[in-house]
Amino acid sequence: MSDKIAKISLEQWDTLYETLQQTACLRSSYDGPLSRHFKAGDLRLAKLKFDNSQASLRLWNFLLTEEERLHQARAQGIKIVGTMKDLGTVPVMVYSLDDTIAFYPDGAWWLPCIKENTTELLKVADSLGVDESFCPVRAMLGAFVTKRHFPVPDMLISSTGATCDDFSVIAQRLENLGFPIFWWEIPHRRPPEPDEVSVSLPGSFLAAESQVDFVKSQLQLVSSALEDLTNQQLTDGKLSAGIKKANTVRSLLDQLRQLVFTAQVAPLPALEMLVAEMLAIHFCSDQDETIIVLEHLIDEVRNRIKAGIGTGKSDDARIFWVNPVADLQVMNLLEDCSGRICGTEYLFSHALDLIPDDLPPMDALAQIAIADPMVGSSADRAARICRDIRRFGAEAVLISRIPGASHCALEGLVISEIVRSELNIPAVEIEVSPLTDSFQPTIRTRITALVETVKQRRPK
Repeated sequence: MSDKIAKISLEQWDTLYETLQQTACLRSSYDGPLSRHFKAGDLRLAKLKFDNSQASLRLWNFLLTEEERLHQARAQGIKIVGTMKDLGTVPVMVYSLDDTIAFYPDGAWWLPCIKENTTELLKVADSLGVDESFCPVRAMLGAFVTKRHFPVPDMLISSTGATCDDFSVIAQRLENLGFPIFWWEIPHRRPPEPDEVSVSLPGSFLAAESQVDFVKSQLQLVSSALEDLTNQQLTDGKLSAGIKKANTVRSLLDQLRQLVFTAQVAPLPALEMLVAEMLAIHFCSDQDETIIVLEHLIDEVRNRIKAGIGTGKSDDARIFWVNPVADLQVMNLLEDCSGRICGTEYLFSHALDLIPDDLPPMDALAQIAIADPMVGSSADRAARICRDIRRFGAEAVLISRIPGASHCALEGLVISEIVRSELNIPAVEIEVSPLTDSFQPTIRTRITALVETVKQRRPK
């Protein structure tokens, strides 16, 4: 545990790292000063504030060395599968196979922020007819075309059907550019008809059994494609073992979220929590190391809670955050405004739910896939958000709209109205672009107003 908790700059981390080298055991293969990532082009790091624990340093170095791991995997002959849009289901299948890893090409949507647009990925997307009217995930097109940020996968797999319209268009454009995609379909999750057999899904949603069966048939096609790619059989035994390991990650994240979101004082900053939650989607290309990283974070958090210390103040406004931010700096900004995160819904809550282990493995994966909040109604998603608000004790909801994203057009309004009606707490929306520098005064004003509203509503 750090002797004194603080949020520090990139330069301060370099000074602290020199001390750690002399006094601590830094054992991971990717250890090193954070500034090396800045020198490699991750310019946004210079404007962020970081938690000063060794556990957080390991988290950041793990995140920022993923490209290196992918290139090393390619050199070692390991199969690389790009899993797009399903956010957490197909990677479980991929990691159930030997010498095969998954990664999430959609994650390129953060590159314009991290690189501060120096790679001009959005300009490449513009030149391909996918302009700023689309979600920032369009940066993925530039990443594939330039081939600068990750190796071209041996296979691309993408869900389609009840998915973000923007992403579907962008993925189709990608295939048109010569990057073949194996498509599988997921239907819009709907309430079962009175005469239909229903299935209770992880996350407390309901679906018609026929829909779950359809998704299972689609995932079986994915399984066959992976078997052809790897010359391996994806047996029930392998899938069960893969589910068990994925559930280890999900269980650790559930522990971390419960500890952090319910502590009297936030024991880990919002930015590090955002990065940690993102590991659930595809394990940052290393499932074993993901488990170690999360275990270290939990140890640090438990020690801080036991000592009664944290990164903010006990009267910070407890905010439930909806949608991931395109600009990471906004998470720092929330805390600068005396807010803290007490619950999140970053579009992939189904990747945080435990996969049922008392079902045939393909049935279990089908259930978790159709439990995706993005394939159901906005009212479904709002209901889950309300349940988690009650669980974590949040006092307000902040929804970050993603520029151009089709699913953000009216969904925020629906969620806000349901939250206000059911819980009688304030809810506001802000739009977060990949770089918010010129908009920060406006964003700060909106967040500050929400924080002040929360504090004024508290019992005197």
